[in-house]
Amino acid sequence: MKTIAVVYVGRKKEEDATNKKSHFSKSQHINTSVSLLSKRTLSGRNISAIMAVSATSIVPSAPSSLNKSNLSSLTWRLPVNISLRRHHYRRLPLVSSVVVSLDAKPTILVAEKLGEAGLDLLKGFANVDCSYNLSPEELCTKISLCDALIVRSGTKVSREVFESSGGRLKVVGRAGVGIDNVDLAAATEHGCLVVNAPTANTVAAAEHGIALLTAMARNVAQADASIKAGKWQRNKYVGVSLVGKTLAVMGFGKVGTEVARRAKALGMHIIAHDPYAPSDRAHAIGVDLVSFDEAIATADFITLHMPLTPATSKILNDETFAKMKKGVRIVNVARGGVIDEDALVRALDAGIVAQAALDVFTIEPPPKDNKLVNHENVTVTPHLGASTTEAQEGVAIEIAEAVVGALRGELAATAVNAPMVPSEVLTELKPYVTLAEKLGRLAVQLVAGGNGVNAVKVTYTSARAPDDLDTRLLRAMVTKGLIEPISSVFVNLVNADFTAKQRGIRISEERVLLDGSPQKPLEAIRVQIANVESRFASAISNLGEIKVEGRVKDGIPRLTKVGDYGVDVSLEGNIILCRQVDQPGLIGAVGSILGEENVNVSFMSVGRTAPRKQAIMTLGVDEKPSKEALKKIGDIPAVEEFVFLAL
Repeated sequence: MKTIAVVYVGRKKEEDATNKKSHFSKSQHINTSVSLLSKRTLSGRNISAIMAVSATSIVPSAPSSLNKSNLSSLTWRLPVNISLRRHHYRRLPLVSSVVVSLDAKPTILVAEKLGEAGLDLLKGFANVDCSYNLSPEELCTKISLCDALIVRSGTKVSREVFESSGGRLKVVGRAGVGIDNVDLAAATEHGCLVVNAPTANTVAAAEHGIALLTAMARNVAQADASIKAGKWQRNKYVGVSLVGKTLAVMGFGKVGTEVARRAKALGMHIIAHDPYAPSDRAHAIGVDLVSFDEAIATADFITLHMPLTPATSKILNDETFAKMKKGVRIVNVARGGVIDEDALVRALDAGIVAQAALDVFTIEPPPKDNKLVNHENVTVTPHLGASTTEAQEGVAIEIAEAVVGALRGELAATAVNAPMVPSEVLTELKPYVTLAEKLGRLAVQLVAGGNGVNAVKVTYTSARAPDDLDTRLLRAMVTKGLIEPISSVFVNLVNADFTAKQRGIRISEERVLLDGSPQKPLEAIRVQIANVESRFASAISNLGEIKVEGRVKDGIPRLTKVGDYGVDVSLEGNIILCRQVDQPGLIGAVGSILGEENVNVSFMSVGRTAPRKQAIMTLGVDEKPSKEALKKIGDIPAVEEFVFLAL
């Protein structure tokens, strides 16, 4: 550490300052974003001297005379590796000193254990501080001296951490996939990039899924516990064979695909459900993509590999268990919240589910009296999906490379929060950014099946020349809307194209140039998804594609077209789309059903082809109606089809 300045705050003689003034130089300029001392710290004390004690690295641009005001200004330009000490002298009531260090290398705080290969990478670029088991208070105290922070799942990176960093913290690296322990909104507000390591543990998670599958089928855990208890119960622990059995892989992403490959080698018949997975990728390894209901109804074994999103929360519940084959066996190495744990206990007790093998739980660690954990037909492990030596080293290397790259200013493909955007660009494009994301979110929820989402076209209608309209942010937001509702991936300007490519989604762009004044950046944005089936047939255009279009009116994003039908509704809250026969009383009938359920209607619009012909009614609702209410709407004779969409 190079010491470049000691600031004394207290009562010292003016001649002391004069004697030490010769040490100052204006030859070196040092920039930083954090102040040395706040004005509150300086308040009420006499500033009498600054002493430079390094021959090579000295305080820049020192004023000819020093006082509390100009010292406070000066210290905003000093480096930020600071330690504060208080000294008691014989003739001085109180003297405080601040030691400031200059170091060319950034500082990276590693708050949880990381593999040596990753640490070696970090040490080649930065000063690395490995401080484990920090309390929240200790982390907040230490973070102001750090440029980057690396954590696993055990450290909470809260808003207080970002506020305590004083703006110095530039990168948070999560050594793993989930980022539930990082306050993304606070990170973005403080200009801090958050990166994760989403690929290194894929094989480890898949292998653990297979391990649980086979251990469950042959009662390995129960038999082990029995024999260690002095028993020999061969007849009690007769298992079942995997050969010829049907395995349903629920979620056909990276881990699900690897599980399918391995299970197929064990002689199992593999089906999968993932409405957004490309069918060609599934067929290439001999897997049939089927509907959710078909998957759970025909499977002998079910393995879960889906992210935890609002759409997948408690997706296995009393209703879905009732549809399963009696004696089904379930494996979960994904997220605990995708299973209703109380419902699973009931299904186990009723014999609907013969066995379950779980690596994840809604609350981790689960309570000691957890009925599911203690059930005799359940095999459990403490979230070991990524816990192999190889995976841990791979995660360490992946996160180290991401953090170092981010500190170097390189674009990070694994960034999970939005990067900073120039304020003037963001101000102008803000409503269009929202419009783009909402259209993507709306379009993907209309997809019912087919070959998966793999071809998306975004059309921008504008009077501006191409050089005057940068659409990268808009394209990223469309991608965000398409992907985030059905995955755990966080999409932003940095990783949008990478994420789309990784998922086999080709996004093409087209610009329609209008005549007129280019005062506003865009007239309309249209999103089309080709080669898919739709949950709402009217959303299919005459070209056979799902098509939605929107505009910004008075600063508010609005949906203006669904398929070939014109509508005009605000893109907020939740939407119910109804195709109906245009006739009197229908609006009132739908409104009455929603009113009985205490569901508030925020807006309504009807677009029709001609009087008494077909029409599209669009309703905005503040709450999600119950299944019973939605069924009542569908049972109205004049309603030909409807769909509920959450925006």
